[in-house]
Amino acid sequence: MTARYCSLAQQPPPAFAPGLAAERVAALVGGQRMWAGGTVLHYCFLGGDTDDSVVPMRGTGRPRRDAWAGTEEQRDVVRDCFREWRDLGIGLVLTEVGDRSEAELRIGFQPGDGSWSAIGKDALHVGLNDRTMNFGWDLTAPGERATALHQIGHALGMLHEHQSPFAGILWDDEAVYTELAGPPNHWSRERTFHNILRKLDGDEANGPVWDPQSIMEYPFPSGLILEPEHYRSGLEPPGTLSAADKEFALRWYPPTGRPGPLVPFRSVPLGLGPGEQADFRLDPPETREYTVGTFGDSDAVVVVFEERDGVPRFLVGQDDGGTSGNAAIRARFVKGRRYVVRVRLYSSWGAGETAVMCW
Repeated sequence: MTARYCSLAQQPPPAFAPGLAAERVAALVGGQRMWAGGTVLHYCFLGGDTDDSVVPMRGTGRPRRDAWAGTEEQRDVVRDCFREWRDLGIGLVLTEVGDRSEAELRIGFQPGDGSWSAIGKDALHVGLNDRTMNFGWDLTAPGERATALHQIGHALGMLHEHQSPFAGILWDDEAVYTELAGPPNHWSRERTFHNILRKLDGDEANGPVWDPQSIMEYPFPSGLILEPEHYRSGLEPPGTLSAADKEFALRWYPPTGRPGPLVPFRSVPLGLGPGEQADFRLDPPETREYTVGTFGDSDAVVVVFEERDGVPRFLVGQDDGGTSGNAAIRARFVKGRRYVVRVRLYSSWGAGETAVMCW
């Protein structure tokens, strides 16, 4: 029997300036959905009186209004899965809050709307009163804890593993369309193509080698996969975090150390490789408008956090990826407060080195 599958909404492909070098495009495709290391990601569960929406009933298409609230038992499953990702030692803080205005990730449990999540930083483009993640079936049922681990993987920037171009999967396309059109998914051909048959770009994939044990891999019944021959009888991942899943999380979000100082009017060479990040602490000597920017032939994202009660909270950021200039953030810093500047490099070119400075 076919499992219930995560269904991601189709998004427009990223647009880059004509003539952008292939190496720059590859680095941006792979990195722009990722959070800056050291980010405190807040999640909340939606359940207010107006937290609902109309969804078509499976099989009939008739509209039905359902609330987004979930039971405490289901919320506990999600909390436990956030803890499992966090306990890998990744350089992100995953913490629950009660106020949706404080949350980057807002979670609903609407039946009939499927299970899905925004991918990484795409969550920042979702309206404050909308969900960035939904669970469409009971997470307390046997085997369904994997659904929560899977959706959190998406929230960290991971994509579906079976869509990796390195998988080498040859599908029986019509068998896949027929299987997914029936219960329990009732998918259109377009949705099936987008979530199963469509191949990702190699730079989008979670890694350079297919991982059939990944939490981001769907289970498939027999008769859908033609090649590799081993999986003609079906593919059944264990529903747990694989070694490659853990490697992905620690590669993109390594543990953060103590930030070095960033002193006004003193340039600091970054010495970063593609995808690497440097962190700095900034203690402004006076209250005024400052500019924090990068220099050099590079694509980078610069994010500034302000420490509040010892916790870094996002203040402002700028992504210069794919542009002809460098990031330059202007903001008012207050003497006596501490700020953290994080710079993640996508790629660099030319003879000079990328540097960061505050002035």
